[in-house]
Amino acid sequence: MSEQTATRRGFLGAVTAASYGRILGANDRVQIGLAGYGLIGGYHVGTFKRQPDVDLVAVADVYQPRVEAGVAACGPQAKGYSDFRKMLDSKDVQAVIVATPDHWHALVTMMACAAGKDVYVEKPMTLFVKEGRWMVNAARKHKRIVQVGTQARSAAHIPEAMSLFKSGHIGKVHSVRIGTARNIMPGFGRPPDGTPPPNLDYDLWLGPAPKRTYNPNRALYNFRWFWDYSGGQMTNLGAHDLDFVYLFWGVKGPKTVYSCGGRFALDDNGETPDTQDALLEYPGGFTAAVMIREASAGRRGGGGTELFGTKGSMTVGRSGFQVNPDRRIPAERQIPAWSNPPGHPQPADVPPAPWTEERKAGTGKEPMDLHARNFLDCIKSRQRPNADVEDGHLVTTACHLANISLRLGRPIRWDAEKEEIIGDREASGWLVRPYRKPWDEVLRSLKVT
Repeated sequence: MSEQTATRRGFLGAVTAASYGRILGANDRVQIGLAGYGLIGGYHVGTFKRQPDVDLVAVADVYQPRVEAGVAACGPQAKGYSDFRKMLDSKDVQAVIVATPDHWHALVTMMACAAGKDVYVEKPMTLFVKEGRWMVNAARKHKRIVQVGTQARSAAHIPEAMSLFKSGHIGKVHSVRIGTARNIMPGFGRPPDGTPPPNLDYDLWLGPAPKRTYNPNRALYNFRWFWDYSGGQMTNLGAHDLDFVYLFWGVKGPKTVYSCGGRFALDDNGETPDTQDALLEYPGGFTAAVMIREASAGRRGGGGTELFGTKGSMTVGRSGFQVNPDRRIPAERQIPAWSNPPGHPQPADVPPAPWTEERKAGTGKEPMDLHARNFLDCIKSRQRPNADVEDGHLVTTACHLANISLRLGRPIRWDAEKEEIIGDREASGWLVRPYRKPWDEVLRSLKVT
């Protein structure tokens, strides 16, 4: 954090939202519209309302009850829209939060950039690999700020954790382990197809996704369990935790990816895996193992990202980090006494000592407010945000490659520089999906592909 930014944040903490608004004046406030008022959209409304220089002026959703709820949450100055395109046309909206289902993230973001809006887009940033490069192209073409919702990049403990990593505090890091677990047994059932609710614009909800008969498990929150709209928990939770690899190492992508699993435990009509294991090998000599569990009594959100080094391990998450030192065992004690032949020297009674210092830091809270603050500061400074669109593209690509490997049943070799799958034409075809009409024409009009 720069001295100027630190000073400014200190100043912000010393004034109320009302007094700060009077100091800055209306022209220094940021007018924000929200695309999608679901679970995470509600979180964002609360987060941005706590920022003293924000006006939440618009809410767009295809489900009318959510439009009404979103407007009520934002306040009397907010307007409701049943079509996000009309919100993008509004001159009252300076920036947009994209909190739609995953299959809409890319297109709404690109259209917002073309409309001159800055964007805070939730993760996973994309539904398929090629979308990420299109989003980067749109942001750069229109000179827009695009912040991705991998909030850990703005957490207060991250600079210290990165410093410990780069200084070799836990030695040479050779592997990473990521585990996420949620208990959602027995699943979501198998409701029959039917007619959409009268206050849901289902065709607009589908948008660029394939035309499907309405099913209660496909729309609104349960979209995450279908390949048409999501990459499952590999792109949802995996994008959060795998992001630490990209933040700490600065890599562009893995060399090889292999993943296996399926919907083994849940009894419903969902498609994305409830059990998935992925192994990614990266340049520089380390691997990352990602384990997804949807039918487990494990803790919601899992145990974070654990980095294993030659001196110890460090577990890092959105709310804090902890270093756990390994014990330095003298060479003469590494062979058990009972295995030594008679007459040979016996192990010395030297107690093990830690290789490095135990460390711990963090607030225990999600850094949502800090990430929102970074987005707002970057809107004003025009500097790249902590979680830039390029960062979001790279980490989500790795998650998509894991899903491609799982669905094809074979390893994937990846050229991160060219952003191409090596030697597998069938797998390469999975890097892009066609948009449904008329959204394919909208994409072409953006001229970012």
